[in-house]
Formats: sequence, structure tokens, C-alpha cells
Amino acid sequence: MAHPRTYSDKDPYLKQLRKVCLKFPESSEVEAWGRPTFRAGQKIFAVFGGPDEKTQSGYCLIFKPDPEERPALAQDERFFSPRYWGPGGWLGLDFDVAKVDWEEVWELCDASYRQVALKRMIKALDT
Repeated sequence: MAHPRTYSDKDPYLKQLRKVCLKFPESSEVEAWGRPTFRAGQKIFAVFGGPDEKTQSGYCLIFKPDPEERPALAQDERFFSPRYWGPGGWLGLDFDVAKVDWEEVWELCDASYRQVALKRMIKALDT
């Protein structure tokens, strides 16, 4: 059974997130579980999450933080442990808690991408 689509292509957060995530080498967007996921090859590095990911309402970025940075990020009120993804070490950045800093989103996605991308993709990113 397919999951119903739970987002709109007109969402301004999604438009910006696409601009960030699709700049990475060999990245693509694939709808899964009714949500846009961003992948390096076949591996997910970012997800556009919605109200069902947390108890608050609104939208978020779900990403895999650098393990060394995770404890500090988890202390920030803008970040939370998303349902399903949290036990795997992933975090969510709540877009509704504060004004979104898209440079920070780029940095978070960069760290997440580097954890799942193939060496050739990382080399292409660094050149």
C-alpha cells in the first residue's frame, strides 16, 4: 500500500530545501513514505518532514548529523529526535522554532551527505 502524499510542491521550505539538497553531486529526490527524500545514490541523506514527525506542527529537515556534533545539536531547542529516524542517530531541525538559516541547513545537509555518499561523490563535492 502506497503512502499518501503529505506535502505540497508549493511549500516554500521545500523549494529552498530542494535548492540545497540537489546541488550535491549525484543527488536526487525520491518520494518515499509520502515525503520527499534526498539521496546520494541510493542512500538517504535528508528528508523533508512534516507534522507527523514530531508532536509540534509544522515542517522540518530530518538529517544524519556528524556524530561529534550530535550532542551539541541535540541541546539546541530547534532540534529534536524524529520518530522512526531518531533511534538511528538522526535529528530533525524544526523550521517553525526560529527563522531558518539556509547556510546552516547547507552545512547540516553537507555533513549528512558525506556520511552516506560514495568516495567519488565526496571527491566531486570537494573539487
